[in-house]
Amino acid sequence: MKAFLPRLRKKFSTVYQSTAPMVCTTRRRLCMKAFLPRLRKKILHGISVNSAYTSRVLPAEEPGGMPKQVGNKTECALLGFVLDLGKDYQSVRDDMPEEMLHKVYTFNSVRKSMSTVVPLPGGGFRVYTKGASEIVLKKCVYIHGKGGNLDRFGTEEQDRLVRTVIEPMASNGLRTICVAYKDYLPTSSSSSNMPPNAVAMTEEPDWEDEDGIIKEFTCLCVVGIEDPVRAEVPEAIRKCQRAGITVRMVTGDNVNTARSIALKCGIIKPGDDFLVLEGKELNRRIRDSNGDIQQHLLDKVWPRLRVLARSSPQDKYNLVKGIIESKLRDNREVVAVTGDGTNDGPALKKADVGFAMGIAGTDVAKEASDIILTDDNFTSIVKAVMWGRNVYDSIAKFLQFQLTVNTVAVIVAFTGACAIRDSPLKAVQMLWVNLIMDTLASLALATEMPTSALLLRKPYGRTKPLISRTMMKNILGHAT
Repeated sequence: MKAFLPRLRKKFSTVYQSTAPMVCTTRRRLCMKAFLPRLRKKILHGISVNSAYTSRVLPAEEPGGMPKQVGNKTECALLGFVLDLGKDYQSVRDDMPEEMLHKVYTFNSVRKSMSTVVPLPGGGFRVYTKGASEIVLKKCVYIHGKGGNLDRFGTEEQDRLVRTVIEPMASNGLRTICVAYKDYLPTSSSSSNMPPNAVAMTEEPDWEDEDGIIKEFTCLCVVGIEDPVRAEVPEAIRKCQRAGITVRMVTGDNVNTARSIALKCGIIKPGDDFLVLEGKELNRRIRDSNGDIQQHLLDKVWPRLRVLARSSPQDKYNLVKGIIESKLRDNREVVAVTGDGTNDGPALKKADVGFAMGIAGTDVAKEASDIILTDDNFTSIVKAVMWGRNVYDSIAKFLQFQLTVNTVAVIVAFTGACAIRDSPLKAVQMLWVNLIMDTLASLALATEMPTSALLLRKPYGRTKPLISRTMMKNILGHAT
């Protein structure tokens, strides 16, 4: 995890990221004394209060182990950052219990931020916000500069911060989060004591006017969180690609972060002629002048699309629906979708196969899915593909054996009836063949365990007949 703190002028605190997802331990501790007291308190509160109180970082169960995370992993990483700075987020929450929070704007995939309104001791309110860095920064008009002084934060300064801090972080696969705040102070406060970034209020603001509240913030810091790729994922993706399965990543992360992770996973490779798009760009390409999605426009995009960043659940649904309904190829695509959130429900339901996360997934996602991954591991999807192909092959083997035996029995009975005017096989003999010999041999063929060789061939087409031409040739050849 890395943190950019404006007052330190582009200096980073470096925090070691372990292989456990979203868990941080300190490599070089950034001393909180380096900040002015008021900034220190705002950063501490901006993370501790403006996070779901169900998100917690618990001590390691074993000595030398990793802390246990409960709740949202991104928030747990931020809370872990607070702990690494030598502060206790729980004491802040004890002083500001949930019932004292004046208003909470929960995170959603459209806003890509969470905001919390808390009362100030001397009167007035403070709004803390955190979310996607480039989105929250656009809503900031001030930033704490050198010495903790307030500086105007215009478009030029924002672009410089994005170029020199956020993009390098994102290119290293870090998810960048911006923490900011805004004060509402009563007009009774002395005008000389009124900070330039505060909003003077004669009456309590309309907190339901979200667009009017969530703007004109003061930037506190930008943090970068690494969600490391599991060691087994790149090999699992290579197996999918060898098996003729195209892996696409749809995420709400920054496009640079998404591209970096896709490169680490092997979804894309340097020099590949594939598309990495943001949700806005995808919609621009697939919609007509009236804003309606056109299938022929989508067909120009999805074959080369590998990464979709800064996307909404609706973008994910539109992509899944468009690929399924596409007639670009003779054999229509079979689409599998993974998801864990409530908003993933429509895409999971629309997909041919929906995979929900058993640990992190919501009940809505699990209900909308066809298969639940009990370990939330991508490699389990590869195993599911292998078992699915094995079931198909086992049925084909069973049918080929049964049809071969029955064809032989029919030929023998028919030939015997024509030649000697009597069946060569008596009723008991026919029952023996069907009940004993056929059954045991068929069960042996139908219960074979899957092997990795199943992932070395392309998948069967959606409309491919179960009894193929090769099977018919084998049946007739063996029977005669």
